[in-house]
Amino acid sequence: MPKSRIRKKADYTPPPAKQTTAIKLNSRSWVAPVMLAMFLIGLAWIVVFYVTDGSLPIDSLGNWNIVVGFGFIAAGFGVSTQWK
Repeated sequence: MPKSRIRKKADYTPPPAKQTTAIKLNSRSWVAPVMLAMFLIGLAWIVVFYVTDGSLPIDSLGNWNIVVGFGFIAAGFGVSTQWK
């Protein structure tokens, strides 16, 4: 039986280096301060409501002040989706 031919493998050539491109942020510098402000306003709203036994920030809202505080926090998370 004849011996099969052995194929010679080509030498390894690394793939070409990728050129790095500068990332342009498109002036999204407002996102982080607004996001943090929303988080802090929501947290402060809830803390003030509990510390003052419900008389502040808005007395007429009653326990809905908690919803307002969590609304600010949720808005902060909504703004955070714009962060690049």
